[in-house]
Formats: sequence, structure tokens, C-alpha cells
Amino acid sequence: MSTRSTWKGPFIRENLFQEIFNSDKNVLKTTSRNSSILPCLIGKILHIHNGKFFIPVTVTEDMLGHKLGSFVFTRLRHVYKNKVKNKNK
Repeated sequence: MSTRSTWKGPFIRENLFQEIFNSDKNVLKTTSRNSSILPCLIGKILHIHNGKFFIPVTVTEDMLGHKLGSFVFTRLRHVYKNKVKNKNK
């Protein structure tokens, strides 16, 4: 889990919290990567910003208590290109 004190409760940005309860949409867009995943988010699709794009993530029960940013990577993997030699037989 996280290192936040239990008496404080989980952190979730206020505008994201209001959007969860005030809208009927199943798809939410957010830039708050440090917000915790609450039980009311299970089954919803969150578009989480990675710094460049919004990446869609479907929230499951296993994700409870984790931060939103831990499911969206901010860096791309480096892939080496294979040089293909021309093989004429």
C-alpha cells in the first residue's frame, strides 16, 4: 500500500472526486496521477495523462489502493531496429 497515514485516508483530487459522483459517464479524463483508486471507480474507464497522451485504463478490483500513475508509464521503451540485408538468391 502507500505510506500515507491511515487517519488521513486515501488522497484523491477534489475535481476528480466530484466528477466521479456528479456525472453518469463511464469514461473519465484526468491528469491527477497521484490520486488513489477507490472502490467507486471499479469498472470505469479512466483516461490518465502520461505527459503527452491520455492512456485508457480500465479499473479492476486488484487496483484498489494503488495510485493512478502506477498503471501508466511516462517513458517509452527503446526498441532497436533490425537491419535487414537484401537477400537475392
